[in-house]
Amino acid sequence: MELFSGYLRNMLSWWQWSLLALVPPAIILLYFLKLRRTPLEVPSTYLWQKSIEDLHVNSIWQRLRRNLLLLLQLLLVLLAMIALLRPGWSGTRLSGDRFIFLIDQSASMSATDVRPTRLDEAKRRTHELVDAMPAGSRAMIISFADRAQVAQEFTDNRSLLHERVDAIRPTARGTNLRDALELSAGLANPGRTANEPGDAPVAAAQPADVYIFSDGRFPSVEGFSLGNLSPIYIPIGDAQTGNVAVTAFNTRPLESQPDKLQAFARVANFGPEPAEVDVELLAGDQLIDASRISIEPGGEQGVAYDLGEAEQGALRLEIKSHAAPSGDALAADDVAFAVVNPQRKIRVLIVTAENPSLVWALSTARASDLADVEIAEPEILNSGQYKTAAAQGTYDLVIYDRCRPEEMPQANTVFIGQLPPGPDWGGDKEAKKVAAPQIIDVERSHPLFQLIDLGNVAIGESVILAPPPGGTVLIDSSRGPICAIAPRQAFEDVVIGFEIVGTDKEGQRYANTNWHMRASFPTFWFSLISYLGGEADGTQSSSVRPGQPVRLAARSESGQLTVVSPDGKQTKISRGTEGRYQFHDTDALGVYELRDKEKTTGRLAVNLFDPSESNIKTQPDKAIQIGHVDVPGQTTWEGTRRELWKWLLLSALVVLLLEWYIYNRRVYL
Repeated sequence: MELFSGYLRNMLSWWQWSLLALVPPAIILLYFLKLRRTPLEVPSTYLWQKSIEDLHVNSIWQRLRRNLLLLLQLLLVLLAMIALLRPGWSGTRLSGDRFIFLIDQSASMSATDVRPTRLDEAKRRTHELVDAMPAGSRAMIISFADRAQVAQEFTDNRSLLHERVDAIRPTARGTNLRDALELSAGLANPGRTANEPGDAPVAAAQPADVYIFSDGRFPSVEGFSLGNLSPIYIPIGDAQTGNVAVTAFNTRPLESQPDKLQAFARVANFGPEPAEVDVELLAGDQLIDASRISIEPGGEQGVAYDLGEAEQGALRLEIKSHAAPSGDALAADDVAFAVVNPQRKIRVLIVTAENPSLVWALSTARASDLADVEIAEPEILNSGQYKTAAAQGTYDLVIYDRCRPEEMPQANTVFIGQLPPGPDWGGDKEAKKVAAPQIIDVERSHPLFQLIDLGNVAIGESVILAPPPGGTVLIDSSRGPICAIAPRQAFEDVVIGFEIVGTDKEGQRYANTNWHMRASFPTFWFSLISYLGGEADGTQSSSVRPGQPVRLAARSESGQLTVVSPDGKQTKISRGTEGRYQFHDTDALGVYELRDKEKTTGRLAVNLFDPSESNIKTQPDKAIQIGHVDVPGQTTWEGTRRELWKWLLLSALVVLLLEWYIYNRRVYL
């Protein structure tokens, strides 16, 4: 029955097939028969020879001889019988004349729950749709991770489309669908951007069907206008697949012994079953320590190892999961790297008006070992000395407490209770505060909050933030984001929407939060100056995500550094105008070496550390949201049946003509 429903379709009843089945035996029977002739006396001996030959055919049956006509007649009947079964196969049919195929190449698409990988499955399905395109239609290929790129512009050359699809390679980056949609919208909605739906088009619109091949591991695309785009979402992946991942790994000095280091790591179980995990810490190929931990579904477990007086170099953490039937389908997050680099003191400027808690947190022994902290009143922002130092990049980090400068400095910044100047954060408008926002989520994968617990922190009032594109919400509340970080050229800006110390209408100071009374408060500020002041520039223990640009404050006599990637590729970079080095090629996971001539001056680690990519469970029944449109997952599409019976009948006609030709040649010869 499955054969008939898949490749064959029966067109006759049983008794009709019974009659048709008698035709081949009847044809063969005719070739067994002999002619029976009537005896005839003739007066001449001329016909004796012919008469003798006729004696051989006077009986009914004869021995069957090889006969080409018999074979052709049987082949003709066989082709007719097969044609009546309507052989064929199910295919895919696309309607339209313009198609855009968006192929997700982010880290989670390397999962092996779909063999060989999710990306390979997405490419296979894209090949199917390219083959199903109507004649004369055109298609475009866009690959995307955290950024999108056009793999092939619109063309009707199917061979070229297949070639460009095959050329797409996996990455270790995160996922950002918006960039891919904006590329598509720029072609389907001429003269109009996705963020400005009110703009008048300057050219005729060219509608297109957009096929999104992804596992859906990305947030909703808010505020996007599809315009002339018709989205179709093709979910890739298994909803029950499991994965165990390293979500954090770094080194820090011990509290009691700052001259000794300790390695911290977090391992999360994103699978549906409990998992036992072996954790191994290595320096090069030498095993330093190992342990086995158990993690519940959806949980995470921290591990710590004492390193002692660790020498400069690189550390590697590897995990191997056991007793998890759902498996570990993603290998990219099973290994993490950390580096131990030479320490150098960084320069930090705090601009504040009487905030003892902040000053105390940045004056601890741990912070003093890491940074030279300078404290100034807000009036310094109007001085020429400050403006010159800010423009020349004198400071590694500037903290603005309840104040802000006229222009952003050439440094990383932290704003407390204020928005940065300019439109990026909405600082050109009046900030509105909300009362008593409750913390509901913290971005634990970010280095600033890997070791921070804010479960018992209360806040009086706060500004709700709207980070610029590329920003990351670090603390989310019941009223919206209240802490976020965003890149700014070579720097990063952290904005804390709530004040630590507030001032009422009478000028009296009051505590706007109880955070300064918690142990996590000084830990956060130490993490902040480590990350923004030193760790993020590659001169101390540092880690960045794949594709993230890095600002390096390394020292070099020649003004030029060589960065050696994990695969051995060497890239030379020069010092920029602000005295820092810029490095962008951080796609590969692993440890990058910084060399001044032949001397290694530092190292940089690139790790996945992205729960959105490590949590690879798909939700094929859940629609993705693009603007105000819900796009449901579509595992099948409009089908069509490709029939063979017409070609079989044409073949039967050819056989019939061949039989006629052979028969007539016999007659005339």
